[in-house]
Order: sequence, then structure tokens, then C-alpha cells
Amino acid sequence: MAGRYPEIEPYEHGMLDVGDGNQIYWEQCGNPAGKPAVVLHGGPGSGCSAGTRQFFDPSAYRIVLFDQRNCGRSTPHASDPATDLSANTTDHLLADMELLRSALGIDQWLLFGGSWGSLLGLVYALRHPSRVSEMVLLGLATSRGAEVDLLINGLGKVFPEAYEKFRTGVPEHARDGSLAAAYLPLLSHPDFEVRDKAARDWCDWEDAIIPTAPPSLRYKDPDYRICFARLVTHYWSQGSFVEDRYVLDNVPKLAGIPGVLVQGAMDMTNLLGGPWLLHHAWPGSELVITDAGHDTHSPDMVSALIAATDRFRCQR
Repeated sequence: MAGRYPEIEPYEHGMLDVGDGNQIYWEQCGNPAGKPAVVLHGGPGSGCSAGTRQFFDPSAYRIVLFDQRNCGRSTPHASDPATDLSANTTDHLLADMELLRSALGIDQWLLFGGSWGSLLGLVYALRHPSRVSEMVLLGLATSRGAEVDLLINGLGKVFPEAYEKFRTGVPEHARDGSLAAAYLPLLSHPDFEVRDKAARDWCDWEDAIIPTAPPSLRYKDPDYRICFARLVTHYWSQGSFVEDRYVLDNVPKLAGIPGVLVQGAMDMTNLLGGPWLLHHAWPGSELVITDAGHDTHSPDMVSALIAATDRFRCQR
């Protein structure tokens, strides 16, 4: 099995003014003359991580990473309750990608995205197909409201103890409605203790529904967990700002764009069949099932992702 490529550092990084008072952090790694690839992180709100650089041959790829609005090193940060999220929607993130692509002088790039990043990549490709050379996606999401409902409520039947703790994190009158909408005001509360408890409760649930991975060390940072939980609830309470079934209804239009879909067999999102439906609706896509969950800890998952980027590295 192929292991990750060695750790590398960026050869260039900076901040890009994307309007609305927002600056997004970006970096480039690998070969400046290599094949462009952009990494779309998960969450929303996870921020880019150094480990994703290692899924690419650094001698062949020009690897672009960026922190989406209001998370990671981008400013202002969502951990600050004063940060207005009204200018943080899927359409804003797609526009940011186009600004970044243009600013870096890139005509086409490979899209590499996981979880929320897979959905963002799919919507970007549907809006800007001429700018996409190939796609490598994992932990797949397809913009169906049922997928978000599964993650928030449906998996409560699988993890009842964790779900009970999760539900009781919001006021009793709000427990039978949208939990994302109920958590969001707590995560924006002016009292740090209130928003930090809400963030802990939300992130504990996120850990619980990914039993194949150890608890995320990133959740130990209060700024990170508040930012992450606030952005996730902001998006999930609004249907991720994407029309229900938009991806599955339109993905046949991606015929001609090669795509490798890497999915963990133990990923709880498989319960709704999204990866299979996406693959069969997208002519020319390939579905690879690994022994992983909704994470990249499995050597099988790592090997499948690197096999995909290695396959595309010489296609310019």
C-alpha cells in the first residue's frame, strides 16, 4: 500500500481580500511548475491541515490549500461572536475559489475535497466545469437534506447515549426542532462559557458519530471548537445554502470530468446510499470502497487517495 508523501512546507503563502471585510489565507506547496490541485477542507470550518499536502507527489503537483471564510488563519474568525456570518455562504466560498484561482494565474485545477469539501467541490465543478481537470473526493456529501438530518438526528438511534447528551445541550423547547438552529445562538452568545459549552457538546457529538477515529485533538482548542461548531451549525441550519438534491440532479453534467470517489465502508453517511447514487449518476466516475470510516486514518484510505492523485499527476 502506498504511504503518504513526505512532509513539506509551503513555498509561498499569503492573504487574499475577498470582499465583505474578509481575508482568506492561502498557501502553495510542491512544484511551482507542477499540475495545479486545490484542497477543499471539510467542516464547514475545519480549516486546511498540513497533512493533506502529503496526498500529492510534491515533484509533480502545485498544491494549493486555503482556509475558507472565517476559519483557520482567515479573518475575521468565527470564534469571535462579533464576526458576522451573513457573508459566509456556499456562493461566497465558490466566488472565493474563483478569485484565488485567478490571483494565482491558474487556468484549470484538480479538486481534492473531503466531507463538506467534497460537496463544495461538486458544486464548484457544476458551476465552473471548464476550470476542473479532475476530482478526487472522499467522505462524500451530495447536498440532500436527509444527509444532514441523518447526522444530526438519525444517528441518535445508533449512538443513543451520546445523542441524549447532545440534545440536552440546547433548551428543552428546542430539542424536537432543528438542533443546528438551536445550537447556533448558543455558539454566538456573548458569554464565553455559554458558547464554549455549546461547542464542546457539539464536538462531542461529532466525535461520537465517527467511531473509527480517535477523538479529534483539534477540539481541545477553544477557538477552534467554537469556530468549527458555529460554522457547521450556520451551514446546516440553512441546508448548506445548496438546493436539496442539487448535486444528484445535476451531476450527469460532469460527464467528461474524471472523478475518483473514495468512500469508507464504515462511514455512517453510507446509510443513505449517497456514494453509490453519486457514482451511478456521474458518467466516467469511479467509486472506490475502503475499510475506513469518515476519516483518513485507515492505510487503505490513504493508499486509495494517493493512487488517485498519482494516476492524474501526468495528465495536463
